[in-house]
Amino acid sequence: MEGMFQKKKSNKSATQNLKNLIIEKFRLNEDTTVSIAELSCHEPNCPPKETIITIHKAKGITSNLRIHKPLNQIKREDVETLKREENF
Repeated sequence: MEGMFQKKKSNKSATQNLKNLIIEKFRLNEDTTVSIAELSCHEPNCPPKETIITIHKAKGITSNLRIHKPLNQIKREDVETLKREENF
């Protein structure tokens, strides 16, 4: 069984593809950083894997988005359904 904090090899291609889709969807500028993390969940009613996208804007503003799929299964359609937080 894979542990929550167990290191695994990153999929650089899938990560960069997702970052590009997020930048395109939300029209992010060069001053914005996009971080991607794939997490395992072992709690009830939680998907086995989910991908967390954190957008860091200037002035310390951040937003977290979740896709309840492993990184390598995320498609453009999944990103299109994401919505920004109201204050973001």
